[in-house]
Amino acid sequence: MKPEPQAPAPVTVSELTRQIKDVLGGTFADVLVQGEVASMTPHRSGHWYFTLKDANASLSCVMFRGWNQHLRWQPRTGDEVVVTGQLDVYAPQGKYNLLVRRIQRAGEGDLQRQLEELKRKLQDEGLFDPGRKRPLPFLPRGIGVATSGSGAAFHDILKVLGRRFPGIPVYLADCRVQGEGAAADVVAALGRLVRHGRCDVIIVGRGGGSQEDLWAFNDEALARAIAACPVPVVSAVGHEVDVSISDLVADVRAATPSHAAELVVPEQAALLLWIDQQRERLSLAVARLVRRRREALARLRLRDPRHRVSEGRIRCDDLSLRLQQAARRDLQRRRQVLGALAGRVHALSPLAVLDRGYAVALHQGRAVKDVGALRLGDSLDLRLHRGRARVEVRELAPAEGGGEGGAAG
Repeated sequence: MKPEPQAPAPVTVSELTRQIKDVLGGTFADVLVQGEVASMTPHRSGHWYFTLKDANASLSCVMFRGWNQHLRWQPRTGDEVVVTGQLDVYAPQGKYNLLVRRIQRAGEGDLQRQLEELKRKLQDEGLFDPGRKRPLPFLPRGIGVATSGSGAAFHDILKVLGRRFPGIPVYLADCRVQGEGAAADVVAALGRLVRHGRCDVIIVGRGGGSQEDLWAFNDEALARAIAACPVPVVSAVGHEVDVSISDLVADVRAATPSHAAELVVPEQAALLLWIDQQRERLSLAVARLVRRRREALARLRLRDPRHRVSEGRIRCDDLSLRLQQAARRDLQRRRQVLGALAGRVHALSPLAVLDRGYAVALHQGRAVKDVGALRLGDSLDLRLHRGRARVEVRELAPAEGGGEGGAAG
């Protein structure tokens, strides 16, 4: 007889809920759901609680403050949206819901894809190239503005221009800046300002709004009109975080319309201060130049010719004295040299030998150096220190004691 299988041990509600939560969280960690918003409830904490529904089912959703705080729009009941999130189980009630990380209007994905394709197309054509963009004029004679005349953007521009540099003409080309046909309206306004011919720079833009409100400035025709504009264009669309195709094509992008007004004109007070500083520097430079020229002119002033003659005489006397002193020094030096040479010559002279008591024997006018050159009876002249004597050879004695002997008398 087979033993009956034991029944599994029961689990707690919490444990079962945890297991379901693990399965749902792992299986549906990143789901994309489209539906209609129902019973939208923003909480004071900043979280959004709402329901997505279609004709046959509904799904509880929550989007925490950390995920929704950067959105520029809030879904309303009846909006068709696409959400991205993760399925989760709320244990206290045993209900599953969707933790939403991202939400967008239905169809926005297609629009974003079209926008990226247009950006790539215009970039490939070089419309975003920084090298083709022109600098803004330093002080424009006239400023064109293509925007809605009733919008806050135009009034902000006028306010900033009036504060920074009042008196510069501002020409408005009124146009729609959102909705159907707004892009064509802005293109026409831009053309009117160009034909007007009195604008050195043109501001194109509008104030902030949702992505749908700003969509006209992502239009291809408007982008090409801005790129072909003969005068520099400043694009000022929305807020600083908003970047449209018009911003990328324009010569200069401004964060806001007020910022655009700051870019197109200098601050008059600062400019006047700079001019005053330059005027003062120029005056000081001219004064220094005049002073230096006057000093140089004073140095070139004509002097009395008699002073020149007197100075010349003094200089001649000084040179004459210096010449005499130099001649005496040279003569003395030469005498010293001559005396030294005379002493050396005297030391080598035969007369100096005679002075020490020696005599020179001359035979037929030549000095006798060897006894072998003489014969008995030869007459010799003796040259003494004082005077001469003639002698006769009576004896010859060779050197070293050899040979015939004799005496001279």
